This record gives sequence, structure tokens and C-alpha cells, in this order.
Amino acid sequence: MIYLDNAATSLRKPDCVVQAVSEALCSLGNVGRGVNAGSLSAARVVYGTREKLSAFFGGDDPSRVCFTCNSTEALNIAIFGLLGPEDHIISTDLEHNSVLRPLYRLEDRGAALSFLAADRRGCVDYDALPGLLRPNTRAVVCTHASNLTGNALDIRRIGAFCREHGLLFILDASQTAGSFPIHVAKDNISVLCFTGHKGLMGPQGTGGLVIAPGVEIRPFKTGGTGVQSHLRAQPEAYPTRLEAGTLNGHGIAGLSAAVDFLRETGIENIHRHETALMRRFYEGVRAVPGVTVYGDFDRERAPIVTLNVGDMDSGEVSDILMEDFGIAVRSGAHCAPRMHAALGTTVQGAVRFSFGYFNTAAEADTAVRAIRSIAEE
Repeated sequence: MIYLDNAATSLRKPDCVVQAVSEALCSLGNVGRGVNAGSLSAARVVYGTREKLSAFFGGDDPSRVCFTCNSTEALNIAIFGLLGPEDHIISTDLEHNSVLRPLYRLEDRGAALSFLAADRRGCVDYDALPGLLRPNTRAVVCTHASNLTGNALDIRRIGAFCREHGLLFILDASQTAGSFPIHVAKDNISVLCFTGHKGLMGPQGTGGLVIAPGVEIRPFKTGGTGVQSHLRAQPEAYPTRLEAGTLNGHGIAGLSAAVDFLRETGIENIHRHETALMRRFYEGVRAVPGVTVYGDFDRERAPIVTLNVGDMDSGEVSDILMEDFGIAVRSGAHCAPRMHAALGTTVQGAVRFSFGYFNTAAEADTAVRAIRSIAEE
């Protein structure tokens, strides 16, 4: 199988990640639940991973790296822990439902939403941002890059806008963490939400938040922490403030090894390789008769190419790619309804090819030939 669905999850993991998870399954206890060797080993692994991620994302305090199951949980924690029914929030048409559905729930409770509109290429006009401001605007919540088109937002510019107007900046880095440089302080990010299983190349069931100094998030859930057990309320200090219950220590051990791999390999090298594959595939399919490619390929972007073949249902194309060519892609709505509305693909859906570090030029070329074959037939 040629796996070109890395925007959903990175299928192949570095060998060091597999080894770390395997070793953790045989050695780690539960963090903060005793002073036995297993518990202390888990505590060292978890804290060491906090340190690595804090440095990786430009944080200044490892205790402000809080672990979650994925970016969806991280976004829910940030959105419901910082915003309320009295607030106005700005977002964009590029968003995944991990951002949209929490915001819509807030809207149902009384909050007001405004969306920076996307055009038919999936691009936004940053000059329209000031016009969306209201007296009660509290935050900008947005993705770093669309999981549908691959278009990336200028987070440095959005961060500067938030700083100028005293707004919180909550960033969904699901499609960019691991292959794009992100710096919480330099980019003026209030809360960075990430998942471990995509570009970071860690295990599923891992993710988290990197929280800037001075940002205080209300606990999303309460429960056991292993510390301050006689308190009626959740402890105030980070990270236990946001980490009720047992952590995924085995997954975090794998994530730790993944961060080591990324730093040793160099995210600039990873980004360069993935971008080259994306460009190679794009150049091979963009002029094929009957093929429509979506997105802006004139700027920095995630390694995603999304297309349709004539008026064929995107699911049908995806099935042919898998059954006849052994190529795994993603079709349908991609949990991105506003982006599909902007592109005009709500009914047809779209076929997404997303490239990862372990893909090859030969695989990209095979995918080009497959699309040409389907288009010709």
C-alpha cells in the first residue's frame, strides 16, 4: 500500500518511537501514584517530554505543557477554559470541526462568532480582520494550515494582530506541528494545541497544550492527580490543573522519542522533503484534463494536494485508487464544512493526498499516473 493520508495520521513511525512504546509498556508505572520504581520512571519520562516539547515549541516553562489525548481535547480545554457566553470570537473558514463545534456550542450559549472568509482558492484577506473587531472581542481561534487545501495562515501576522488588540490567540497546529517552525513567544500564541500522531510522528492518543505565561485556563475536567488529594477542587498549579486522571505514559514515551527524531533529523529537512513530494505530485496532476486542484500553491503550505476528477464522487475516486492502485487517500468532507462551502465542493467532496516524511518520489509519481488513468477513463 502507498499511504498518502498523513494529514489523518502518520502511519509509519520512526523505529525509535516503536521501541520507546514497547519498552514503556514493560516498565512504566503511574505518574504521581507512589514512589516505587515504576512510578518514578514514569514521572521522569513525562517530565522529560514536557521539557522537550516546551523547548521545541518555544515555551519557557515545562509545567505549562499539559498532555491530552489529541488536539481536539486540547482545543476544547482551551476554548471552554478561556472563553464564555459574553465573548465575541474571531475564527476562519479554514477550520476543522475540532475548532468549529466547540465554537458553535459557545455560540448556542450566547457567544458571538465572526469568520474570516475564504475565497474559491481557500485564501483569506488579512486586511478584513480589523473590521471583525467588536468591543467584546476576546480571542482569535484558528488553524495553522487547512487540513483540506493545505493552505497555511500567517500566524506571525495574526499573532501581531492579537497582541495589538489585547486578544487571546488559540492556535490549532494539528497539520503543522513537527514540520513547521512554531514559537509560542515569537508568534504571540496564547495557547498552542497540538496532536502527537501526525507531523510529530508519535503514537495516537497523545497531544497537548503549550500555554503562554499569564494565561490561566479553567479546568475542563476534575479528578485524581496523585497530588494534593485532600483538596475538594482541582489543584491550581499547572500541569495538574488540566491533567485529571491517568496520563497515557506509554504514548508519551513514544512522543518523547519522536521529538528526539525530529530534532536529530531537522524539521527544516522534513518540511523540505514533504514539500518537494507535494510539489512533484501537484505539477503532475494540475494540468490533467478534467482534474480540478484546490488551494493556493503560490505560498508556503502544508504538504497536501486536494482535487476532484470531473464530476465523479470523491468517494468513488478514493475507492478506485485503493482497489486498483493500492493508494490510500482521504475523500469526503474532511470535517471541514466551511472550507468545502468556500470551494464549492460540499456535495462532491474532494480527494486529499497528503505526504509524509517516509513517502518517496516514486510513490508520488505512481499517484500521478493513477490520477491520469482515472481521468482518461
